[in-house]
Formats: sequence, C-alpha cells, structure tokens
Amino acid sequence: MLINVPQYIDVEDKVAGPLTFKQLGWLLALGIILLIMWNTLPGVVFLIAGFPVTLLFLAFTFYKPYGQPLGSFVIFGFLYYFRPKIYTWKRTPERERAIPKMVQVDNIHATDKQMTSETLRGLAQLLDSEGREHSEDIDEILKKHNSKR
Repeated sequence: MLINVPQYIDVEDKVAGPLTFKQLGWLLALGIILLIMWNTLPGVVFLIAGFPVTLLFLAFTFYKPYGQPLGSFVIFGFLYYFRPKIYTWKRTPERERAIPKMVQVDNIHATDKQMTSETLRGLAQLLDSEGREHSEDIDEILKKHNSKR
C-alpha cells in the first residue's frame, strides 16, 4: 500500500487571498494602530507619524530576510544580543575524570616474540581499562623488556 507523503509542509496556509494568517494579523494590527492615531493626532502629525509605522508593519508583514519572517529575525536578534555567550562546561562523572598514570614507554624491539597467557591477560586488562588500571605484572614485563635492550 502506498502512502502519500505531504509536500511543501513549510509553506503556510493562505487565509485571505494570497495572505497568510500572520500577514493578515500584521495588517489588522496596522489598521487598528492607524485608526487610533487618526482619532488622537492632528492631520499633519498623523501623516508624519503614520508613515514610519506603516512602513514598519509592512516590513513585518512581507519582508523575509534570509528566508524567515522579519518578526522571527528580530526576536532571534534580541536573543543573540541579550543572552550570555558563555558556554558552560558540563562536568563528567568522577570516575571518568580520573587521569591515569602516564608510563613512558620507549620503542621496544623484542627479539623473542613469545608471550605468556599472563602477559596477554595483563595487556588486555590495561587496554580494557584504557590505561587506568594496570597490574604490577605489566610493570615487570616492561622493565624486563627495557633491561633486555
């Protein structure tokens, strides 16, 4: 059975002609603010104050910098400028923070390549614990190899 996958899910629905719900809301808010300004301000002051308000609301309605609405762009700008820009480091648990002892190992060219099961077990333990745990057997083996050189 085939299932239809919706396409264009990032496109907003049109409510009134080519306008989306957000755009219609911005234009409605512009109309209400202009009506309030018309009733409270004298004619010349209304024209001087109404022009920038109209431009601002038209920008919020139709302008999309970088493909996102201007309202979102302004909100993200405020968040960027007013949020702290410090990355807080999250501590790791205590057992993971333990720093293993560093053992200096020289390049060893072993002449005999025979290893006992104890040596392999010790090396496996060292590798499994990522160097945090090691037995004295490994230290002795390393000392023996260093003395053979």
